Amino acid sequence: MKIKTAIISVSDKTNLKMLLPVLKKFNIQILSSGGTHMYIKKLKYKCTEISDYTNFPEMLGGRVKTLHPKIYGGILNIRNNRNHKKDIKKENIKNIDLVIVDIYPFEKKLNKLNFKKLIEYIDIGGPTLIRAAGKNFNDVAVISNIADYDQLINELKKQRGGTSYGFRKLMSAKAFSLTAYYDSLISDWLNKESKIKFPETKTISGKILKNLRYGENPHQNASIYSTTGETGLEQLHGKELSFNNYNDIYSALNILGSFRKNIGVAIIKHSNPCGVSTKRNQLASFDNALICDPISAFGGIVAINSIVSKKLANKINKKFFEIIIGRGFTKDALRILKKKKNIRLINCGNFNFNNSQHYLFLGNAFLAQDADSVLFQKKLKIVTKKKPSPKQIKNLKFAFNICKFVKSNAIVLANENSTIGIGSGQPSRLDSCKIAADKALEFLPDKIVGSVAASDAFFPFSDGIKHLIESGIKAIIQPGGSVHDQDVIKAANEAGIVMALTGTRHFKH
Repeated sequence: MKIKTAIISVSDKTNLKMLLPVLKKFNIQILSSGGTHMYIKKLKYKCTEISDYTNFPEMLGGRVKTLHPKIYGGILNIRNNRNHKKDIKKENIKNIDLVIVDIYPFEKKLNKLNFKKLIEYIDIGGPTLIRAAGKNFNDVAVISNIADYDQLINELKKQRGGTSYGFRKLMSAKAFSLTAYYDSLISDWLNKESKIKFPETKTISGKILKNLRYGENPHQNASIYSTTGETGLEQLHGKELSFNNYNDIYSALNILGSFRKNIGVAIIKHSNPCGVSTKRNQLASFDNALICDPISAFGGIVAINSIVSKKLANKINKKFFEIIIGRGFTKDALRILKKKKNIRLINCGNFNFNNSQHYLFLGNAFLAQDADSVLFQKKLKIVTKKKPSPKQIKNLKFAFNICKFVKSNAIVLANENSTIGIGSGQPSRLDSCKIAADKALEFLPDKIVGSVAASDAFFPFSDGIKHLIESGIKAIIQPGGSVHDQDVIKAANEAGIVMALTGTRHFKH
């Protein structure tokens, strides 16, 4: 399909310089408007202003420039349709064979402008031109991304001033993906402004950041997308991140986001925490997180909620970890950690820990929910004769917070603001109790006596807490709400331990 006329209307004029000589070489006439027309003329290339072609001026402060039958007739007519040919000839309309258009930078202005000003960045003409050309890809080529200029130039040279059907179809797919993404940004913004949490129709938008080597397993393809165009994470060293790496990284970041500033270390394996500590001292916090389950920590991810120091780097390098996440690294820490070629170092200093909604895709459906950002909805209710000490209260809150990030059924044992045993992902809560207690008895037997336990949901029977009590637990926190709550409380009273009910459940499936 030879190109005779092209329309160019772009906000980002980068790389037009490399494209215009190619259009000139193949005698392609150019229609343009506003700033793009002025820019092309300034570069000494021939260009007809759209208002001169349509005999209709730009109006409404630039809101109406390209919205004219002479433009859309030239794009939308089917070239081999007799009736379309008659209409085009009758109205003296040129075929427009190439549309090079981008869209107002709404996304870049999203968090920078007030409501009224941002409305002016909702593009009408650009998406309409892109959609029209995309629809008629059988006859028209559309370029909606500056990144595709190279591909267009190669195509024009290969096809001697024309485009192939396959190229036009590919560019159409890209164009509709762009307009869908753009509209979803505007839709999400207006829904938030209108306080509509779950609209009648929902589009989840994202920009591809990179294709990954594979998914959870080598036979699965995978990519990573960002809903904001970036992750806020900076990889400083190491080989490329995999699908599983990203899953673990975000699991770790969710935990860090629940800590006080510059306090805490979490070690993650298969998206579950295997050791967490919020000691004020960075080294002590790392040591306590590691000793909770040093076997599971092997090959895991270490997330540090502060700048990684030289001393900590030396400790980390004595063990095998896949990824180290920190809110920055000292120069000495980087030098030490980079001695290991394959270890990935991630700076999360610019990561945004705000996460308002979660999605779960299920075949041809998906679930949407608020992020689990609440720890307690009500005040703690102490339901036993034995009352907790301030120290126990602090440890109970710490353990219950970690439960939020452990796959259900979740049991977390803690002492001195550090986990000492974690039981996760079991169909039976009793099994999770046994796993958590066994871990503590194996690695920290001196810490389990007098420690506390947290459960993400109620105990259906008293067997689970009896096992914890036998292991040395002196205080338990759980949501409550079982028909057997009284049996559970009775068992706690008989053992002389503390039990606190939260009324808030934290399932994580």
